[in-house]
Amino acid sequence: MSLLPRWFETQPFERQIVVLAVVCDPIGFTAGYLLAPELGVEPILGGVYGLVAASLPLSLLVMREAGEN
Repeated sequence: MSLLPRWFETQPFERQIVVLAVVCDPIGFTAGYLLAPELGVEPILGGVYGLVAASLPLSLLVMREAGEN
């Protein structure tokens, strides 16, 4: 059913980090940049907040890998 998560799990850890960064960072920055004016924040600062929020999946992946080793 879900081929993408299975493919992701079979990749080496280094590749998983790169894939998450390439996917999540632009989405987080764009979402933060576009939502910032509605929240009363400058757009560029919203982009930075979006990058910080987008780093959460990457941090969770690293923590999971550290727990396995």
